[in-house]
Amino acid sequence: MGKTYRIITYGCQMNVHESEKIAGLLEEDGYVPYSENEAADVVVLNTCCIRENAETRVLGNLGILKKEKENHPDMKIVVCGCMTQADGAAEKLKARCPFIHAILGTDNLDKLPQVLAENAKKTRIEISQEHKLKENIPAVRSLGVNAWVNIMYGCNNFCSYCIVPYVRGRERSREKKQIIADVRELVSRGYSQITLLGQNVNSYGNDLGDKNNDFASLLSDLSDIEGKFRLKFMTSHPKDIVSQTVDVIANSDKLSHFIHMPPQSGSDRILKLMNRRYTAGGYLEKVAMIKDKVPDAGLSGDVIVGFPTETEADFADTLKLVSVAEFANLYTFIYSRRSGTPAAEMDGQVSVADKKRRISELIDKQFVISCRLAERCVGKTYEVLGTEYKKGKMIGETKCGKAITYAGSKDAVGKFVSVRVTDNKNSKLYGEII
Repeated sequence: MGKTYRIITYGCQMNVHESEKIAGLLEEDGYVPYSENEAADVVVLNTCCIRENAETRVLGNLGILKKEKENHPDMKIVVCGCMTQADGAAEKLKARCPFIHAILGTDNLDKLPQVLAENAKKTRIEISQEHKLKENIPAVRSLGVNAWVNIMYGCNNFCSYCIVPYVRGRERSREKKQIIADVRELVSRGYSQITLLGQNVNSYGNDLGDKNNDFASLLSDLSDIEGKFRLKFMTSHPKDIVSQTVDVIANSDKLSHFIHMPPQSGSDRILKLMNRRYTAGGYLEKVAMIKDKVPDAGLSGDVIVGFPTETEADFADTLKLVSVAEFANLYTFIYSRRSGTPAAEMDGQVSVADKKRRISELIDKQFVISCRLAERCVGKTYEVLGTEYKKGKMIGETKCGKAITYAGSKDAVGKFVSVRVTDNKNSKLYGEII
C-alpha cells in the first residue's frame, strides 16, 4: 500500500470538480485513498468562502485534525480553495494553525505533489493568480452518471455581495479544442451526462478575442459530438443570456432544457445595489424569450433575502418576480455579510427576524408554484436519464430538469428510458417506464 490521502470538500460544484483533480494529482504521485478507520498520510481541505459558515466548518475541522496530527506527527495537512485566496487569509491561517504543511491557491493546485515532497518545518504558502493552472490535470472522477468539465475560471461581474472575483480572479476561458477533447473522452468512457462549469458560462470566450469562440458556438460544437449523452451547464448570469445561445439549446438533441439563471432579487433598487446590471423587467424578458424558444424549459434560480436596505416593498417585488417566472427549483438564501465585499460596508442591515420571516414566506410561495408545475406533468411522458438508485427505486431526470421516481433496477443508472408521470405528491413526481 502506498501513502494514503483524504480530501474534505466544501462549497460548489467547481470545488467538487477541483477535488477530483486534487485526487488525480495525488494518485499520479503514488497516493491511494485512505481507509476510514485509519489516519491519512495527507489530508487536503478544499475550502469555500462564499458564506461564513463554510469558513467556520473549515476551522472546526482543522481543530480536529490538529489532534489527529498529534497522534500521527508525519501527517501532512494542506489547505486550498477559495478561502485561502481572500486578502490576508493565508497568513492569518498560517499564524492560527502553524501545523498546516501548505496553503495553496486555486490556481496553484498543480504544485501539490511538489510541496508534499518537501519536509519544511514552516507552513509553505503558494498563492498566485499569475500562475496558470496546467491543462490536462488527471482527475479521479466520482463514479456515476455525471462528469464535470471546466470551461472557464474566475469572474468579472463584481456583484456587491460576492467575494468570488476577489478570490478566483478575472475570467479566463479554456481553449475550445481542449474542452471538446475533454467531453469527447468522457462520452467514450460512458458518462451519460456532462456538466460544463463556470462562474458565468455565458461569458465564455470574451477573453479569447475570437467571435467564433463564444458560448453559443461552443455549445453547438459540443452538440456535434457523437454518442448518446446529455449536456448541461451552470451558472448563467441573466445579463449575458442571448438569443443565439437559446437557439442552440432549442435545436440540439444533446443539450438539457434546464437553465439555472439566478435573479437574486425582484426589486430594481436592490438589483442596482447588488450591481447585477439588469432590471426585474429585463430578467423576465429573458425568461419569456427562453420559454418562447424552448417551451418545455425548466428554470431554476437563486434569491437572496434581506440584502442591506431591503424593504417590505422590495421583498414584495421579489415575490412578484418569482410568481411570474415560475421556477421549477428556487434556492433561497438569507444575506450574510462577507468581509471584503462592498455590501458588507453598506448601512441598513436587515434584522435577523425580518430575514427569517421573509425567507419563510418565499419558501412557502415557491412550494405552491412547484406543486402547480408538478400537477401539470401528470399524464405526460418524458425521456428520463436514470441518475440514482435509492431504496429500491430509480430516480431519473428529464431533459427539462424534472426529477421522477419510478420502478427500476440498479443497473438502470445511466440509462435513458421513457417514463410516464402517473402521480405527484408535494411537488415530487412519480411514474412508470413505458
